[in-house]
Amino acid sequence: MTGAARLLEVLSAHGVEVVFGLPGVHNLAVWEALEASGIRMIGVRHEQTAVYAADGYARTTGKLGVAIVTTGPGAANALGATGEAMSCGSPVLVIATDIPSTLRRPGVYRGVLHETRDQRAMFLPVTKTAFDVPSAAELPSVIDQAARQALTAPHGPVYVGVPTDYLSAAVDNAVGGLFPTDFAANRPLTAVPDLGEALRLIEEAEKPLIWAGGGAARADAGTAVGALATALSAPVITTYGSRGLVEHPLVVRGPVHAPPVGELWDDADLVIAIGTDFDGMMTQNWLQPAPKRLIAINIDKADAAKNYHPDVTLVGDAREVTAALANAVPNRPFEDRVSEVNAAVRALVAADSPEAKEFLDAVADLDVTFVADMCIPGYWMGGFHHVTRPRGLAYPVGWGTLGFGFPASLGAALAGRTVAVCGDGGFLFACGDLATLAQEQLPVTVVLVDDGGYGMLRYDQQVAGHTVSGVDLHRPDFAMLSASFGIPAVTVDGFGPSFKDTLDVLTTAEGPNMLIVNASLKPPVNTSPRWYRRRS
Repeated sequence: MTGAARLLEVLSAHGVEVVFGLPGVHNLAVWEALEASGIRMIGVRHEQTAVYAADGYARTTGKLGVAIVTTGPGAANALGATGEAMSCGSPVLVIATDIPSTLRRPGVYRGVLHETRDQRAMFLPVTKTAFDVPSAAELPSVIDQAARQALTAPHGPVYVGVPTDYLSAAVDNAVGGLFPTDFAANRPLTAVPDLGEALRLIEEAEKPLIWAGGGAARADAGTAVGALATALSAPVITTYGSRGLVEHPLVVRGPVHAPPVGELWDDADLVIAIGTDFDGMMTQNWLQPAPKRLIAINIDKADAAKNYHPDVTLVGDAREVTAALANAVPNRPFEDRVSEVNAAVRALVAADSPEAKEFLDAVADLDVTFVADMCIPGYWMGGFHHVTRPRGLAYPVGWGTLGFGFPASLGAALAGRTVAVCGDGGFLFACGDLATLAQEQLPVTVVLVDDGGYGMLRYDQQVAGHTVSGVDLHRPDFAMLSASFGIPAVTVDGFGPSFKDTLDVLTTAEGPNMLIVNASLKPPVNTSPRWYRRRS
């Protein structure tokens, strides 16, 4: 078997059924080997899309997302999307070819086609780890190790560079036994830590609060979080990365940036933080005061303490440790401290932006996966849409990469009907992949809100008193653009009944479609110009 066939054999044994990629002169051996592998290749039109789609697939399914790209500029094109996967802890494997090993001279840049002085080094800042395959014989074991790394908590993207001649080389060593066939079972093998000090703090607390982050979502800790909330009668605040973690009457339906939710944080005498690092976007750049007492549950002790200092850190798998804690604490009488907060959040939205309320009401009952871009409707979605199931929302707030929404939806759609919420500016980053959408007939509904350019940046300039410049964009006729790819499109004005009725029809249709909305929304309170906590 060739190295390319062995590479795909390892991926298949890890349960990989689909990969995303772009052919190039150096990786054509992979395309040659695909037919016999049983793995579906979704060919995209840009390397950034390949990684975004793998990220969207990983976030929605919890499985390994794989992107295969080519050498030099092809690999470099994938860096931005890889950084987003890193910031959001997505298990993504980026496999890039490199120049032939026979043409490489250590320490010398020779000018070989697509040569980079150190391709692996480009990926080190935006990956969990990065490998160069040292020989054709070692190709299977390196791919196996990389897959394990990506899917071992704390999750993250991993890069593998493969000299192109290794893909065509004969690789005779069998790869059986290198890897588990049920990769989902590869959970951290950590004992539940001593809960004694944590139980003492809980016993002393009168107003405990649970803060669940993306690590809780990736550990499938929703049931355990719900059990702990029930036992403590504690409100649950979810971050952007954990929306939909658990359906429970004590889950807060709004971001901590909304004052009624922020008051829960301020009033709490104990915060139990599960799988979170308290990043700047969730804490208004740490203007949110440090908790009075803090118990952190995290697979990574350093990650748990880098922004707020815990009184107790319980190191281990978020699901297992939270479940053990829920079983150990005595049950408290139910106290509803959340329904009034949720009502106040709804009232805030209605008063702040009636158009945003119409938008949120229209999408509230859709049983789909949402992928939001960095755009004003995406900010409303990330902050205020009530996600009803785990992995029901993918949102790029980790690195804040504009242009994430549409290409990530291509991967998310492999799990079912997906709605990509985009602005007109960010959509144009990857509009060429409408060709991928049409060719693969993926069940994606693109909701494209056209406000004439970069609406959030226009607002930033206006708030700062700057001259509005560079943000009002020439755009195509999006309906005609979509139709030119053979994708049905409908245009509506605003988020009224016509928007809802049309969206209901499109999300129950077969294949891809697009809904263009001519509308302008006010940014919500979870965008940084409107944060209510300010430095004195």
